[in-house]
This record gives sequence, structure tokens and C-alpha cells, in this order.
Amino acid sequence: MATQNKVILTCAVTGSSHTPTMNIGIPVTPEEMVSQSVDAHSRGAAVIHIHARDPLTGRPSPDVGLFREYCAGIKEQCDAVISITTGGATGQTVEERLAVIKALQPELATCNLGTMNYGLFQMIPRYEGRWKYDWEEPYLESTRHEPFVSRFSDIEYMLTELTEETGCRFEFEAYDVGHLYTLAFYADQGLVKPPIFMQFVVGTLGGIGPDVENVVAMKQVADRLFGTDIQWSVLGGGRFQFDIVTAGAVLGGHVRVGLEDGIYLRRGRLADNNAEQVAKMVRILEELSRETATSAEAREILNLKGLDNVAF
Repeated sequence: MATQNKVILTCAVTGSSHTPTMNIGIPVTPEEMVSQSVDAHSRGAAVIHIHARDPLTGRPSPDVGLFREYCAGIKEQCDAVISITTGGATGQTVEERLAVIKALQPELATCNLGTMNYGLFQMIPRYEGRWKYDWEEPYLESTRHEPFVSRFSDIEYMLTELTEETGCRFEFEAYDVGHLYTLAFYADQGLVKPPIFMQFVVGTLGGIGPDVENVVAMKQVADRLFGTDIQWSVLGGGRFQFDIVTAGAVLGGHVRVGLEDGIYLRRGRLADNNAEQVAKMVRILEELSRETATSAEAREILNLKGLDNVAF
């Protein structure tokens, strides 16, 4: 099919890694979340990946009501595929992180392929003495001693009961090569059905480093383990965002940008919003003679259940 050659562009609009002090363009309120998501879609993002934040402080939140408000607002204005996090933020329980999937039954949700150290504390020195909110520095510091938890039992629950309850499919997030082998184990057990949507997460402290060679290595392993069953994408953390994502596009992958992953548009220039990053990525893809997929085409490529079958 012609759609198989198209690039699924995901925009991760807010995340839980960066804090409000770092960039005032990070969406915090429901109005900002919906507006920036719709704008990112209009500029070429087929998939919108969302986390939630307290609208008063910008702190990451597992509040199902906030997620519902975001999703309903986005759905009202466009047909974007909405991918909801199950990673949430460090410090949130697995039960808190999965409650939103049970309630909203999205087309797509993330699945982190292992417990890991997810280091954000290294950003503290850059903003020392300039914090907008009291929670920001302690939150970042907590990642020095508190790992992100995703146990084998959690993954198995998501692949069985959660899938059966909600009909959602997963965007599998691999922070290192070992995570690919974890997913291959479950694929061999018949718990993961193609097409397998894989996100290579490159450049997070605790995961694989931000080198183009690592993207190549992960692609090679994924090709060997999954063959044609995989649809792989790549994101680059921090200042490496566009370098890594462009390399992924050159290698034939799908791509992800957004203020969750990086807060700059280019060196020395903070992004004003998510749409700016999406527009830049679309220009890069056009120069590479690669065409972005529409949301409808993304649904076809990933075999999603459709926007009429969600619970928001």
C-alpha cells in the first residue's frame, strides 16, 4: 500500500520531563493543551501524544478528568490520533498511570518496556535560583533516587487484560536495546500482534545515548527480531532532538517531536509552541522527499480501532 511509505509524525505536546521554568511555551492549562495539540495537527502531526499537568502549577498529574478534557477538546476540533501516556511521571503509581486508559479507552497508548533510571536531576544546575514553582527542583531531584517502574507483570497486564478491556493498541517505548528483546519475548508468546508500533527513545539519562550509531543499531536489532511486523519511530531527547529524528527519517523511520522531548527550535532559540517544531520537521521531511501521513493514513498503517470507538 502507498501509505506504508509515509511518515507518521507524532507530536508529544507537554510530557513530564521539562518544567514550566524551562520554557513558558510548554502547555499547562486545558485550553493551552487543546490549542497547541490542534495547531500541531494542522501543521502535519498525525498523532498527538499527551500527558496531563495541574493547570495552576504545571506539575505532572494523573487526573483522569484533565485527560478527558484534553481529549474531548482535541476530538471536537480535529481527527488526530490521540496517544495517551501510561508512563505518566516518576512518583506516580502504576494504578494511577493506567486509570486513564481504562476510563478513556483511546486508540493508542504508550507501553514502557522496562523499569529504569530516568534521570532528570542533571537539568537542575541550569535553572538554580530561577524556579517558577516550589515543586520543580524537588521533582527533578527525586529522579536521582526513584526509578520509573514498569515491571514484567505490568507489561503483561497491559498486553492482556487492558487490551481486552479497551481495544487500544500500544506505542512501545524502548529506551535501550534490551527493551527490544523484552518485546520480542512477548511477541513470541503471541501477546503482541502486528503491526508493532515501536518508539526508540534516544538521549534520556539512564537509556541509550544520543548517537546516530545507536539509532542504526536499534533499527538493525528490531529488523532482525520483528522483520516486516514493525513500524518504528524515533525521538531525540533535549538538544539532540532534531539531529536524531532526522537520522531516523533518513533510515526510513517514523518520527516524533514536541516540547515533551526538546524545548528548543534550534540552538539558542526556545520553541514558542509545539506547532513550530512540527512545521520544522515537516520541512525537513519534504527536503528528504518523504511525505507525512494523515491521521486517517496513520490509523490504517497501525491498524487502530478508529475515533468513533474511544470513550471521550
